[in-house]
Amino acid sequence: MILVTGGAGFIGGNFVMDWIAAGLGPVVNLDKLTYAGNLDSLKSLESDPRHIFVQGDIGDTALVSELLARHRPAAIVNFAAESHVDRSIDGPAEFIRTNVVGTFGLLEAARAYWNTLEGEQKAAFRFLHVSTDEVYGSLDKDAPAFSETNRYEPNSPYSATKAASDHLVRAYYHTYGLPVLTTNCSNNYGPFHFPEKLIPLVIHNALAGKPLPIYGDGQQIRDWLYVKDHCSAIRRVLEAGTPGEVYNVGGWNEKANLDVVHTLCATLDELQPRADGKSYAEQITFVKDRPGHDRRYAIDAGKIERELGWRPAETFETGLRKTVRWYLDNQAWVANVTSGAYQNWIGKQYA
Repeated sequence: MILVTGGAGFIGGNFVMDWIAAGLGPVVNLDKLTYAGNLDSLKSLESDPRHIFVQGDIGDTALVSELLARHRPAAIVNFAAESHVDRSIDGPAEFIRTNVVGTFGLLEAARAYWNTLEGEQKAAFRFLHVSTDEVYGSLDKDAPAFSETNRYEPNSPYSATKAASDHLVRAYYHTYGLPVLTTNCSNNYGPFHFPEKLIPLVIHNALAGKPLPIYGDGQQIRDWLYVKDHCSAIRRVLEAGTPGEVYNVGGWNEKANLDVVHTLCATLDELQPRADGKSYAEQITFVKDRPGHDRRYAIDAGKIERELGWRPAETFETGLRKTVRWYLDNQAWVANVTSGAYQNWIGKQYA
C-alpha cells in the first residue's frame, strides 16, 4: 500500500494507473480536485478495489494523519502541487498555500506516522517528493544542463514555491531523519494532460481551428519527458534511491517551443489532415511573452542512469506521436475538461 497525493492530476494520475497496472499493490489516492484534478482520468480504476480515492487537501494534517493511521502505507509519493507558471503569475497565493504550507503539513503528518513505525517497516518507509527543473532558474544557450548540484534560482512564483517545498523536504531529512527522496523533472507531456500547457493546448486549438499561441519568438528551449517515462523513473527511485538524495529526471530532448509546435502540426497533418488540405502550421500566432519567461531548461539525467540504471524509453518523436494519437482518440475527455472556466482562462491569458 502506498499513499499518492495529487493522484488525479496529469502526472499523478498516470503514475497511479501504471502502478496498479503493474500489480505493485493498492493505492490510497488523495487529491483536492482543483481545476487540474480530474476523476475522468481515473475511470479505468473506478471499480478497482486496489484504488481508494479520497478527496482532500495535503494541508489537512488531521485528514492525512487519519489516512496514514488507517491504511499504514509503505511510502508516500507527493505529486500534489499548483503547477502552472501562468496561473502563479496571475494568482500566487494559492501556490504558496498548496506548494509550501501544504507540503509542510504533509511532512508533519508523515514524520508523526513514521515515528510510530518500528523495525523493518520504519527502515523501509519512503517519502518521495516530485518537483521540477524550474527551481534551478534559466540557462544560457550553451550552458551545461542542470545537475543535482546546481544552485536554486527560481524565477516565477510557481518555481519559488516548489523550491521552498524542496528545501522543506531536505530539512526534514537532515533535521528529523525522515527518509525522503526528491525528483526534479523536465517538461512532461502525454495522455491526460490538462490543455493549458503547450502540447495539449496546441492539439486542442489546432483541431478546433483556433490560433496556436506562441509566447514571444518561440525560441524558449525545454527538455521534454514523456509522462510514462517519468512514472517509471519515480518507481525506480522509490525502489532503489538513497534517502536524502535528489535525482534529476529528463528526456534528453531539448527543443525550442516553436519547433515543438511545428512537429505537432506535421504530425496532425498526417494523422488528421485539415479539411481544406492546408497545414495546421498556418494557425500559428505569436503573442506577447509572459513576464519573467525562462529562456532555457535542460536536465542532466546522468545521475539516475549511473546510480539506478534508468533511461527514458521514448524519443521525443515516438512519445509525441503517441500523445497526438491519444488526444485524437479521446476527444470526449478533452471536451469534459475544457469547460467554461477553462475558456475564460484561455481567453484572458492569450488575448
